[in-house]
Amino acid sequence: LLKAEWNTKDFQKREHSLSKPYQGSGFGVPNWDFQGSTMVTSKHIRLTPDQKSKQGALWNKIPFRVRNWEVQVNFKVSGTTRDLFGDGFAFWYTKERMEIGPVFGSKDHFSGLAIIADTYSNHNGPHNHQHPYLSTMVNNGSISYDHDRDGTHTMLGGCAVQFRNMNHETWITI
Repeated sequence: LLKAEWNTKDFQKREHSLSKPYQGSGFGVPNWDFQGSTMVTSKHIRLTPDQKSKQGALWNKIPFRVRNWEVQVNFKVSGTTRDLFGDGFAFWYTKERMEIGPVFGSKDHFSGLAIIADTYSNHNGPHNHQHPYLSTMVNNGSISYDHDRDGTHTMLGGCAVQFRNMNHETWITI
C-alpha cells in the first residue's frame, strides 16, 4: 500500500514563482530580470523568437536560501522547421546570475546545477542518445561544458524526451 500525504510544511514562495496570468507587461515581471529576446505576455513568456542567433533568459532577482526545494517547470518548444529549434535551453540554480555565455545562454564554468534541454537534432560528436535530450550537470566552477559531445562526459544523467512541436506543454519537476 502506497500512501501519499501533503506536507503541511510545504508552501509556495511567491517571490520565486511565475504563474499565469503573468504580472507586468512587455519586458518586466516583479522579482524577475530578463535578458536578450525575452518577451512577456499575460499567457506566456517567450525566451526567443523563431529566428537564428537569438538568446533570451529570465533570472529571479531574490537569492534563494532554502535547503530543500522543488521546482515545477512547464514549457513548449515550437518552430517553423521540422527538426531545428536552436540549441535548447536550461534551468539554472547557480551562484552566478545573469552572466551571458556559451552554455545554453549562460556562462561556462558555473557553480551550481543546470538542467539542460538540448533541442539540436543534428547532434555533436559521438553519443548513444536521441534528441531532444534532457540532462543534468552539477559544477563547482572547474568543469567546462563540452559542446562537441553534447555534454555527455560531464552530465550526471539524462533521457530522450519528445517535446518539440507538441500540441501540449511539457512538465518537468526538479
